[in-house]
Amino acid sequence: MASITVEELRLFHTIDREIFSRLVIGLMRHPGESLMVMALWLWLETKKFPKIISKMVSQGDLVVNALANEASTCIQTLRSKAPPITLDGGMLLTATLMGRDISLQMIYQVKFTAIAEIKIFLNDLCAFIFTDILQEVLVTPPSSMIFPQSLPIPGFPHPLFGPITITPLPLHQVLPPGAFSGWSDVIEVPVDDRTMFLTFSRGYPVSKEEVAELFTSEFGDCVEQVEMADLASPLEKPLYARMALRSVSTIDVMLNGKNVAKFKINGKHVWARKYDARRDST
Repeated sequence: MASITVEELRLFHTIDREIFSRLVIGLMRHPGESLMVMALWLWLETKKFPKIISKMVSQGDLVVNALANEASTCIQTLRSKAPPITLDGGMLLTATLMGRDISLQMIYQVKFTAIAEIKIFLNDLCAFIFTDILQEVLVTPPSSMIFPQSLPIPGFPHPLFGPITITPLPLHQVLPPGAFSGWSDVIEVPVDDRTMFLTFSRGYPVSKEEVAELFTSEFGDCVEQVEMADLASPLEKPLYARMALRSVSTIDVMLNGKNVAKFKINGKHVWARKYDARRDST
């Protein structure tokens, strides 16, 4: 993709900006939550729900507000450790608008893919196209904003999506090619977001080779790298490992809606869960 200015980018996303403005100004919804709602909708547009946002333009505020409520519930569901239980799928209005099935359960099945890719839309796109609207809502008066200074976004850092940096830029500012990975057919997910944390039973050591063999035999050529701790004594055996995968979607397949999955190789058990950099880096 060629270089583009901030002004050109905003013009390209006129419809998205209109809906975001309706959320935070017209409906006075929470700005941090509204950013996540927009990122979710933008992500859904890449997942066979095209023009979901443009279809909202002709809808009244009551409908747009109800759609945002469904999206917000979806984001809350991604934080849950248990699959959602709903009679109507929890996104009935969204399904009606799009004319196709969509539910909280469907998105929960791909929760780690959703979290990783929504995070990219937040940081690579929403952080640039909604800046002036957020200034209007968060800074009083907007003209008092000192350049360059990041806007404090309520609700961030977020438990799922981490921090977000939104810095007002001049309209003529040129943004570099490839700045928006969310525009690519293949979204490049950072390694931490496609890494599993593996634990082993004490007394039953598992090697890197066994880890790679186990998951490759189960899920194909999915393993990018396996890391184990360097221990002080050769008599000690690692009790855990980090396994980077080629795609975050493989995590959703491995866990199949659960938080922890149990595997077995050569008579030894391996427990796998999603890697959490804040918790597992130590």
